Amino acid sequence: MRDFMYLTKALADETRVRILMALRGGELCVCQITELFGMAPSTVSKHLSILFQAGLVESRKTDRWVYYRLPDKKAPAMVRGALAWVNKANEAEPQISADTKQIKQILKTDLAEICKRQCKK
Repeated sequence: MRDFMYLTKALADETRVRILMALRGGELCVCQITELFGMAPSTVSKHLSILFQAGLVESRKTDRWVYYRLPDKKAPAMVRGALAWVNKANEAEPQISADTKQIKQILKTDLAEICKRQCKK
């Protein structure tokens, strides 16, 4: 039951659902996710922590960068089902289309530059 509660809590926030939808295209660095949402890094980290706790995202650290991605096919059935539902329910949302376009622009920018910009805020 606890896993189910973590999952429902994670999906009960628009920003977290948008993060999941943003990760459909592949893994993103925390800096890139922060850039997409224009939020404080601490706020984005809190959202990612909740998604991670629910098993909805996985992470890896390379040097000073932390990357997040959707879990692979080895994820529990409940997680895979939830992600499929989130994707199907939101794929036609205008905000998701706008996020996808913005991610394409963000991916063209050097990570060090994005990080430097965020450190000045």
